[in-house]
Amino acid sequence: MPFLYTLTRPVLGPMFSAYWRPRITGLENIPRTGAFLLASNHLANVDSFIIPVVSPRMVRFVSKDVFWKNGGLKGRIQKWFMNSVGTVPLDREALSSGRGALDAALDVLKAGEGFGIYPEGSRSRDGLLHKGQPGAAWLALESGAPVIPLGLAGTQNLFLKGRKMPTRYRPDMRFGAPIDLSDLPTDLSAGARRRLATDRIMTEIQRLSGQEWAPGAQPRGAGTGASA
Repeated sequence: MPFLYTLTRPVLGPMFSAYWRPRITGLENIPRTGAFLLASNHLANVDSFIIPVVSPRMVRFVSKDVFWKNGGLKGRIQKWFMNSVGTVPLDREALSSGRGALDAALDVLKAGEGFGIYPEGSRSRDGLLHKGQPGAAWLALESGAPVIPLGLAGTQNLFLKGRKMPTRYRPDMRFGAPIDLSDLPTDLSAGARRRLATDRIMTEIQRLSGQEWAPGAQPRGAGTGASA
């Protein structure tokens, strides 16, 4: 566990809670020991910062290594913050390849740690839940780590364009129960198993986040209702 994470989390957590007063449920679903994969929707850049701060266990993400190379005061702050939340730096080529990010994530899981991933692949700019990519399912099936779904709501409202200070909007963070993938048919191809696992993960994220599906993104057989 990075030293800065241990040092700064007791400070960052209360600061986040005091300023934004987030509504958080389901933290008890995160395993106390062993690897776990946290699969979340993605509404804002700040998501990768607040998730590790809120989680009772470290959740690591990957990010482009430019944040460790920038100069000046801003660069030093970025580097400090990335280290403080345990972010794994990757060069742009490895990160953009997809496989490089997945290999780094698999190493984190094999070490018995928590890793965070956005199955959509990128931030939703329209607020809708987009089609899930197979990366999260591949990691879950390769590592055997439990998948903890997370539904975020309102994090896109914490920092608004044109405002110097963050808003006082209260976001919701709903951690779901581990998703059971043990019953996936073993006679299917690896690709088919990943697709079924992805659909199951995305359906649970939608239930927790309450988002509407983007056109063509809803898995076959998934419900349309938002969670209460």
